[in-house]
Amino acid sequence: MSKRAVIGEIAMELRQLQQSFDAFDEAAAARLGLNRTDLRCLDVVLAEGPVAAGALSLALKLSPAAVTTVIDRLERAGMVTRAPDPGNRRRVLVAATDAARAAEAEIFVPVGQAGARALAGYGQDELAVILDFLRTARRVQEEQAARVRDSS
Repeated sequence: MSKRAVIGEIAMELRQLQQSFDAFDEAAAARLGLNRTDLRCLDVVLAEGPVAAGALSLALKLSPAAVTTVIDRLERAGMVTRAPDPGNRRRVLVAATDAARAAEAEIFVPVGQAGARALAGYGQDELAVILDFLRTARRVQEEQAARVRDSS
């Protein structure tokens, strides 16, 4: 197979991978009774621990008002709590609840475990190439997202 054909196959696999990520996120959001934006917010809170609302706004690329609405919905769903930042009483910290941690263990941890098992079959040099590819692919996507955003 030619290099061009292999690149085409990789491009197709990436499209299908993106679709599989979308399908998983949709299923996870539905299982938790959340929308996709709420799920993205919950992911940030779970990954980063207590997070200031302003930091969530930046991470999600949403206005502060929109993030407040997302936090309200997650709080009503029992997934997050809000508390004043002990170091700065004007800031609010958003933290995952036990229910959110349970959902993480049920839904998301198995994905990481399955991925780790799949990657265990690769050698150190192959893993280095995979890591380089993923970083390159992410950089390309971020550049293209900026291009599309800035062209409007």
